[in-house]
Amino acid sequence: MPVNPDIQGRVFAPTAPYLVGREKVREFARAVFASSPLNFDVAAAAAAGYSDLVAPPTFPVVVQEATLAQLLAEPDAGIDFSRVVHGEQRFSYTRPIIAGDELTATLAVTSVKSLGGNSMVTAESTIVDARGSHVVTAISTLVVRGDA
Repeated sequence: MPVNPDIQGRVFAPTAPYLVGREKVREFARAVFASSPLNFDVAAAAAAGYSDLVAPPTFPVVVQEATLAQLLAEPDAGIDFSRVVHGEQRFSYTRPIIAGDELTATLAVTSVKSLGGNSMVTAESTIVDARGSHVVTAISTLVVRGDA
């Protein structure tokens, strides 16, 4: 079954708040081989003007995961997870993510295209802080392989 093109424009309910923990920032930084002291050392982050550790630039995927799970669970989307390949990932920042941030994400499906029997679904997760201020938008393109 192909991806339902009618999901384009669909906006999902905001996720439960995600509290960015200091150790989660350090664990993620180690996992992606980050080397900035801002990711590990509170004193270094403070010296650079931050209130706590700064998450690596790709950290929003942790918060975005819950929004993509909403999309993949959508009964009428026609997305078979066993056929999904992550095609592209981009981030558009207003400010860095800092340990202690409480983040909420809202997913919108911005594009559904067919290409050579495959479907490409682009989804944007808009991530805001506890005050509702934009922090980052995580943009993912998922490729859903066709039957061929």
